[in-house]
Amino acid sequence: MSAMNRTIRLRILALTAICLATGALPAAAQVAPRAAAAARLTLRGLDGREHVVTPAELSRFARVDTTVTAHQVTGRYSGVALADLLTLVHAPRGDSLRGRALAVYLMVQGADGYRVVLSLADFDPGYTDRIAILADAKDGAPLPAAEAPFHLIVPGEKRPARWVRQVVRIEARRAP
Repeated sequence: MSAMNRTIRLRILALTAICLATGALPAAAQVAPRAAAAARLTLRGLDGREHVVTPAELSRFARVDTTVTAHQVTGRYSGVALADLLTLVHAPRGDSLRGRALAVYLMVQGADGYRVVLSLADFDPGYTDRIAILADAKDGAPLPAAEAPFHLIVPGEKRPARWVRQVVRIEARRAP
């Protein structure tokens, strides 16, 4: 990166910080520039191939909305069903989710390194009515910077410990 580009980037960040501190930006514009630019998700299938998902690609999937409460705060999240998203890496689902395929799990990772494990059967429509979603919006606006670019929401859980903010990677793996 050239010195001129670095200077311009620093000026933009400084101006954004000033606007945020003074409340000069509308709430929808208060997503950190870095988070908006890095709104990417890497999916890795069982075959080892990776697929980078962008917000534009997510827009081609059916939207799912859910209202959830965690830590005494309620929000309406909107996103894509995780089971649908996994079709991009050919993860087993429906009738093919049986036998050895039931040993497949997902490792979901946030930008801060936080990781959780989910079984494919945890949210497959053939096993449960519960729908885990990869959210990109909350209460009708883009996710706040602390959750963006994507937030894994697993409705119906007593504790939101498997909800992952700032999701950057989802890997399908087979248990030994």
